[in-house]
Formats: sequence, structure tokens, C-alpha cells
Amino acid sequence: MLPAFRCLAAASLLLCAAQAQAFSLDDVVGRARVLMSAPYAAPVSNLPPVFSQMQFADYQKIQPLAQRFEWRDQPTPFKLNFYHQGMQFNAPVAIHEIVDGNVREIGYDPQRFDFGNLAFDKNQTSKLGYAGFRVLYPINREGKEDEIMSFLGASYFRVIGKGQTYGLSGRGLAIDTALPSVDKSQPTAEEFPNFREFWIQRPSAPDQQLVIYALMDSPRVTGAYQFTLRPGADAVLDVKARLFMRGTVSTLGVAPLTSMFLFGPNQQSDKRNYRPAIHDSNGLAIHTGAGERLWRPLNDPRNLTVSSFMVDSPKGFGLLQRGREFSRFEDIKDRYDLRPSAWIEPQGDWGRGKVQLVEIPTADETNDNIVAFWTPEVQPQAGEALQYDYRMHWTMDEPALMDKNLAWVRQTFHTTGELLQSNLIRQPDGTTAFHIDFEGPVLAGLPPDAVVNAQVSVNANADLVSSAVERNPAINGWRVTLRMRVKDPAQAVELRAALASGNKTLSETWSYQLPPGGSAAQ
Repeated sequence: MLPAFRCLAAASLLLCAAQAQAFSLDDVVGRARVLMSAPYAAPVSNLPPVFSQMQFADYQKIQPLAQRFEWRDQPTPFKLNFYHQGMQFNAPVAIHEIVDGNVREIGYDPQRFDFGNLAFDKNQTSKLGYAGFRVLYPINREGKEDEIMSFLGASYFRVIGKGQTYGLSGRGLAIDTALPSVDKSQPTAEEFPNFREFWIQRPSAPDQQLVIYALMDSPRVTGAYQFTLRPGADAVLDVKARLFMRGTVSTLGVAPLTSMFLFGPNQQSDKRNYRPAIHDSNGLAIHTGAGERLWRPLNDPRNLTVSSFMVDSPKGFGLLQRGREFSRFEDIKDRYDLRPSAWIEPQGDWGRGKVQLVEIPTADETNDNIVAFWTPEVQPQAGEALQYDYRMHWTMDEPALMDKNLAWVRQTFHTTGELLQSNLIRQPDGTTAFHIDFEGPVLAGLPPDAVVNAQVSVNANADLVSSAVERNPAINGWRVTLRMRVKDPAQAVELRAALASGNKTLSETWSYQLPPGGSAAQ
């Protein structure tokens, strides 16, 4: 409920009335501050065994009933429905509605759900609640209620625009991701904050945006969030995060993204598969405060890998799905070609820090194994308050994110190096090779006699045997081919390449890590 307002005199009644109408982020900030000063209380499961021991296939049978969607009887294109508790979603999440300044809790009602053929005592739902919620909006055609946003589990959420399908996820915050645990019985010391409570502003008929407030809690951080969702061909989500440190963290991950990469042309599968690639995202893009553009293709490494990119006052970063032709995936069921990219655009100066990329080994496509976030150079201490505002673009128009004066990497191919012999037979020569295709208007507009060269660097764990640049007329771009000899296959190789013409930079920087054991020449 709203915090009580105290009117000290009759003259202040109008002021108090105005305050009562204005539930805002400040109200959630007040709650987060109170939580920060109190001992952490972990969410407590209220699930009976029939729900706590439920398998995923059975959990999927619990579906919201369309006739019971929230705002069904309201003149707004937005609708809400709810996730039922079950499996690991074992503690209820409070969900409130804000209408004309009044706040009411949207109480749990089992009559909102179709439980399919699940057999259980209906009395066992009497003390349950919601695990999260979905937002629906007619994004693809008039009158069709499409799911466009979802909050479920910890501080995870997903968003899609027109014609898109769910892929990567956003998170409210990441804490100590991929750090070794003090407790050797645990794989990591990562902490997963939870959104414990939501307040959703009921939109009026003409409103084209939805405002959601969330209260976050974890052992070492509390937080107040405001999400403003604007549906469209691209979905835009403005985020205001106010963080309050209960304790000290080693790595605070701001604006984290979580995705999946299993294989693609830069790291082919060692198993037969009709699909050329399986991934929700295939690279990390960064726009530094100094104006440099970086592209780091993703890997599914043999061991957990953490890569850091020093980025002061970042202008943007994100996990992107570059290359959307269906032929790149050939997957009719999962439609990886329709999964959006997510681009983070900081609002204001975030100061000195770095973008961190975490790549985790995975055996299949059901596990998210990629995390990216920004972290400040100096980690906050207990008692500090922090503020981060940013805009998230959920898009399938990746070229629109690019600088039109720079070419970008279209594709990275990793293969065994080879030489063309005098008899025209291609002979493997024991090297590892990369073919990097660059495209973009700046390349398409070059004159036929343009001289283009590649600026290439390789770390000390490899010798660069050759580099070559040639036109790629099929894409109206250019291809860089690198051949190198890896010295120690048990160590990573770091490579960088960019196109230039004289003193003019023509492209973003391709920054790649060949992980240990990743040499194609082995």
C-alpha cells in the first residue's frame, strides 16, 4: 500500500491530496532504503509438494485464462496475465495496480488459471500467489493480444517487438557473476537479487506506454526500479535503477543481459546437425565513450571465460543477433532468426568502468550461457546509494544501431588454414584461419580503385602467418583473411582486426578470443 502522508495543517490538505495521487519511483526508493537498513530476509517457499516437485512439462500445463486477463474490461490495449507458482518459483511475488493514485494488490485467484489435467487437492492453492506476470499488447495486428514482456524468476525479464520471438533476457542486477565461491562446495558465489514486489500503472485508452515499478532485494543490495515500456516495431524500455548497498560486492553488474550461444560459423559444432547455427545472440557490441566501436563474436568455451573491455562513460553495449536470413539457422520450430538483439544506451555519464563478458560452457541450447554487463571501476561499499538510468532497445534492425560512417562485421568464419597449390588444389598448411566479412554503406560507396588494408594484431600466443584483404562482391563489402599458428593450444589467443584506407578507419574493430582448445588446426 501507499506510505501514509501526514497533513500537519488544514492548508496542507490540497498538497497531501496531490501527493496521494502521485505514486512514483520515490515511493519505491523509500521502501528500498528501509530494506537496506534491515537484516536480509530470504523469500520463504509456501508451495505444497505437488507444486514444488513439479516437472517443467507439468508446470507448462498451468495456463492463464484469457477471459480473466487483468484489464479485460478496461478501455486500454494493454492486458496483464500472471504466472502461477511452481517448481523453483516457490515464493509469491506481490503485484499491485495503480489507478488514480490509489494502490490495490491484485490478489491471487486460482480461477484465473486452467490447470489442464493436473490432479491435486484444490485446497492446496488457497495460500499460493503469483510468481510473475506478462504484458500483452496488439503489436502484430489489431485485436490480437500478443505477449510483449514477461517478468519471471529473480530479476529476469524479457521483451519483444513486432514480429519477434523471445530470446535473450534482461536482468535488474548481476552480483559477483562468475567469481569463485568461498564455499568450495558451491560452483560460484553469484548472488541473484529478486524482484519482490511490483506496482503497475493502469494505462488509459490512448496511452502508448506502460509504467512498472519494482522493489528488488538481495543479501547485499536493495533497489527501486522504474520500467517504462513502449511497444513498437522495436520495443523500447526505459529503466531507472536506484541501488542501495547492504554489503560489499566484488563485481556489481549493471544493466545485465543473459543469452545463449551454442555454435555458429566462428565455432562449429562437433556433432552432426542440420542447423548451421544455434544461438540467441552471436556477438557483444560496444560503443565506447571515446567513440570506438567493437564487435566480439561469442563462444561456447570448454571452460568458463571472463573477458573485460575497459569502457569509460560507455555510449552503448549489447548482445546482438547479427545476420537474420533463415538460411543461417534453418530452424522452423525455434526461429532463432526472429530473436531480438538488446542494446543498452546509458543515460548520463556512468564514469570509469568496463563491460564484462562471461561465457559458460553448455552442452545444449536449453541453458543460457552468456552474460554481459557494465561494472564500475571502483566497486561500491556498504551504505552507498547508486543511480543508473538507461534505455534498452529490443530490435531486429541491428544496422540501425551502427554508425553509418563505419562498416560492421557481418560474419566470422573459423576454419583450418590452407594454401592454393600450383595444381589449384587447396592444401591444409597446419595454420588456423579466420575469414571476417565487413559490410555497410561506407564500403559499398568506395570507388573501384579504392585501396583498403587490414589493421591486425595478435597476442603473444600466436604468430600471424598472413593477412589479406579482398572485395566480397556478394555482400558489396570486403573480406579479411587471417592465418596464424597457435603456440600453446591450452592458452587463449586474442585477435583484433579493422579495415582502413590510408589514415581513415573504415570499420568497427573485430575483437576475438580463440579459447583454449579452439584451434581448428589441431
